[in-house]
Amino acid sequence: MKKLILTSALASLFLMGCSSTQSKTALNDITWKYSRDLPTPKNFEKQIGVAGPLAGNIGEYIVVAGGANFPYESVLKGGAKVVYPDLFLMKETKDGLKLVKHTMLDKEIGYGSTISTKDGIYYIGGTYQTGVSNEILYITLNADKSDVVVKTIAKLSFESFGGVAGMKDDSIFIFAGKENGQNSKGFYEFNLKTKKLKGLKMFAGTERSQSVGQILNDGKEDKFYVFGGGTGVAFTDGYAYDFSDNDWDKVSDVKVNGKDISLLGASSVKINNSEMMVIGGFNKAIWDDANKQLGGLKGEALQDYKNEYFNKDPQDFNWNQDILIYNAKNDTWRSAGKVPFLAPCGEGLVKIENRVYSINGEIKPGVRSEKIYVGEMK
Repeated sequence: MKKLILTSALASLFLMGCSSTQSKTALNDITWKYSRDLPTPKNFEKQIGVAGPLAGNIGEYIVVAGGANFPYESVLKGGAKVVYPDLFLMKETKDGLKLVKHTMLDKEIGYGSTISTKDGIYYIGGTYQTGVSNEILYITLNADKSDVVVKTIAKLSFESFGGVAGMKDDSIFIFAGKENGQNSKGFYEFNLKTKKLKGLKMFAGTERSQSVGQILNDGKEDKFYVFGGGTGVAFTDGYAYDFSDNDWDKVSDVKVNGKDISLLGASSVKINNSEMMVIGGFNKAIWDDANKQLGGLKGEALQDYKNEYFNKDPQDFNWNQDILIYNAKNDTWRSAGKVPFLAPCGEGLVKIENRVYSINGEIKPGVRSEKIYVGEMK
């Protein structure tokens, strides 16, 4: 397959024009290229891509597991969503990502929250093929780094998926997302040493799921930042949890060049102590209208709408193409150019040193990409 090699700076020039603000942004110089396809799951002939996978790294090793797609029939034809138990261990090499091991989890998993550390990967909650998880998994490498070791280290008092999690000191902080089946404002601390779960001040915004967030330093202290997400409508607001006083503060909405941007379904990765990168996000106007129409129309009118909606090309959904950077010190958003591939939602996003991997994701409702791209930040 021919490699795709483009820079987000060049994409910016062609797609959105040049500005003096962008020219000063070092992250405008991200060189993206196609890395490889995600390997094929067991009992299938090809990989059609997944959304909502577990995706993290332990050093130069990348773990991608689970996720979901529609392998038999399209959403329009009522196809069933399949959640996978496959786990792929891959390693960075000079020739790209090499598959080290294809193994299977005890159960399917997807749409949980991933935290990568130097020693292992934590995975909180997620959906099974049927049912929702309340577990915290911990994934490490075996002695010769040829396989993974997966352990359930805790069971929470609630089921959760579509949330946000971060780690500070000896604790995992969890914004629940969908908690026991409902969009939630629940926010919790799980102490890894004591194995105790503690409820914290509830989220200050409207209850929601599929937000993005990271623990970032605002120049004075670490805070837990949560942006976007949605319910029947997409949100563009942001909040920061102050660990010192157990309270939430309003921070900047997601807005670039005067335009509000939905991050519902997007993915984020921390790129330094004070900044995070976000890729993806459903278009707010299209998402809000689709939820209204799909929930309100009946009979022939509903079927006509579905036929028109699900047969659109990916570009017609106008998902966020910008590589967004949030700076906690300045409480500002900016664009570092555009991804030169179809904007993904629900992709795995993994950072190793100066490289960011965008792994699969949905490219239109019900359709995934099997591709993995790597962006090198100069």
